[in-house]
Amino acid sequence: MVTWWHSRWGRWLLLLLWMGAIFLLSDQPKADIPSFGIWDLLVKKGAHFLAYALLAILAWRVFDGRKRPYLYAIVFTILYAISDEYHQTFVPGRNGQLVDVVIDSLGGAAALFSLRKNWFHLFDFLSQSNQSQ
Repeated sequence: MVTWWHSRWGRWLLLLLWMGAIFLLSDQPKADIPSFGIWDLLVKKGAHFLAYALLAILAWRVFDGRKRPYLYAIVFTILYAISDEYHQTFVPGRNGQLVDVVIDSLGGAAALFSLRKNWFHLFDFLSQSNQSQ
């Protein structure tokens, strides 16, 4: 039985929804973003890392079945990170930072590397994505 998230459109939908979530979070003015005290830097940079790790996995699912899906997924992730930081330059109190693009890219690369090495069997169900076509 093919579930909707394994279909081509389902994979695209999940990717686009996650991109929308990142966009909405990035669109928050600085005054509306909570502070986590001494943990602020770790929480916020960790959120960048994890958000883009998931973005890279979802992008890989879209490009899976093509030649070099990992390359397409990381390039897509990096380009979205750059566009997100650029977007933040238009948000009151926010600015785009190169260090955030690097953290986002590292999150994506770490997730794709883990996926490629199959270190986490959590990702086993994702590999079925090609069976729906």
